[in-house]
Amino acid sequence: MTQRALLLVDIQNDFCAGGALAVADGDSTVDVANAMMAWCGARGDAVVASLDWHPADHGSFASQHSVPPFSQGKLDGLAQTFWPDHCVQNSAGAELHPLLRQQAIDAVFHKGENPLLDSYSAFFDNGHRQKTSLDGWLRQHGVSELIVLGLATDYCVKFTVLDALQLGYQVNVITDGCRGVNLDPQDSPQAFMAMAAAGATLYTLADWQETQGEL
Repeated sequence: MTQRALLLVDIQNDFCAGGALAVADGDSTVDVANAMMAWCGARGDAVVASLDWHPADHGSFASQHSVPPFSQGKLDGLAQTFWPDHCVQNSAGAELHPLLRQQAIDAVFHKGENPLLDSYSAFFDNGHRQKTSLDGWLRQHGVSELIVLGLATDYCVKFTVLDALQLGYQVNVITDGCRGVNLDPQDSPQAFMAMAAAGATLYTLADWQETQGEL
């Protein structure tokens, strides 16, 4: 049984160059993800991915409220940033980045499908009212340790890591495999600090390979 899994968070076209909600330098996560998939594959570790998977009328979209993108407000009683329309189900923008070694991914988990709630974490919606099937899959496969990277540092990566720690997983974050939205320039550094304070261990790809062993 696999004891460790690599979790790729939302490495989707809309969060990369030319996408509807492009994260600065988001494409650079792909090379790190591919290197980690090769590393994990050589050791028999599982590889899973999460996808933002929104209906076209998702309540987190600024277009649904006639407000400018990145406005702040409330959605179903929760604080909400209203985003440009992104990762609409079955759209090209919702697809995994084409240079990602998708054949190495064992399972994909969708999130953000409920139009009334946003879902940054790969495990829960933002109100912790509904759970994805990710935790059940990991437990079924005996996974107790996660390696996490992806997009975006200050939203989906951060909340995925915090939820994973709450669920009892040992969590490692590959920092150079993450990029942030950074509505405030300090958002990504503060997100990494929050992850570390909650119990995650932070590595660069080079640090990970040095401490865990090269391919």
